[in-house]
Amino acid sequence: MRIVSLLPSTTEIAFALGLGDHVVAVTHECDYPPEARQRPVITSSALDHHNATSAEIDAAVRGQLRDGISIYDLNTALLEELQPDLVLTQALCDVCAVSFGVVERAVAEVSAAPRILSLEPTDLEGVFGSILAVGHATGRRARAAELVAQLRARVERVRERAARVTSRPRVAYLEWLDPPFGPGHWLPELIELAGGSTGFGAPGEPSRRVAWSEVVAFASEVMVLAPCGFDLERTVSEALAVLPQRPGWETLPAVRSGRVFAVDANSYFSRPGPRVVDSLELLARLVHPDLFAGWGPLGAARPLH
Repeated sequence: MRIVSLLPSTTEIAFALGLGDHVVAVTHECDYPPEARQRPVITSSALDHHNATSAEIDAAVRGQLRDGISIYDLNTALLEELQPDLVLTQALCDVCAVSFGVVERAVAEVSAAPRILSLEPTDLEGVFGSILAVGHATGRRARAAELVAQLRARVERVRERAARVTSRPRVAYLEWLDPPFGPGHWLPELIELAGGSTGFGAPGEPSRRVAWSEVVAFASEVMVLAPCGFDLERTVSEALAVLPQRPGWETLPAVRSGRVFAVDANSYFSRPGPRVVDSLELLARLVHPDLFAGWGPLGAARPLH
């Protein structure tokens, strides 16, 4: 089987299922596991955002989408050359990957007529379902079921321990900083599982833009800064440049108590793959450090001073 993965999350799923040798192309954002970087890259970004601010990126993305232009380019010549059997993609978010319409048109022109498997998880159960779906499509059902069982067990460990808490801190999770976006899809669910209380975000629903006054009114006791697509260093840099200038910043309980955390959302929270459970364990540590000391990946979060 020859697999083209058009999402970092599906690349991680494929490798986790032992399909690494079958992955013949990945996106320009696929960086995990390290072996994925050795595969041919079949996508590129239509926007140069490396030196842009959050506000500039948001404006450029909204402009592209308004004009019906895909944010990402797909190398159709390479797709034809590779002759894949299976293309892993999604139709959930045009900001996250090559738009589904572009994928459909490109695949229709491939002489081998590969199958498209589109995955649209909106909650934790959907993430597990995506793993099972890839396992089903690739003949790795048993391995997928085993992996999902392991991930469910880890989620239950967090759930059971979080049930001991006597208080549930208000957690403000920002998926974008300028303009601010609240948490969507599986993220409100993770916050609740970790023993927190979420605000301005509904489980299973898309993230939405929120007014800064709404963030201030929520008076979060813990704040998690997780811009989609940003690594830890870029999140820290952007947060320090943007947030302290906002009215009411210094009055927030999370700021006063030193419980504002930048995280590596690009590796964890934003990717609906196996490491979403790592995200849950990390979040539990940030919300209840005494109860979850040592949990979650190291080096994936940093207090914002």
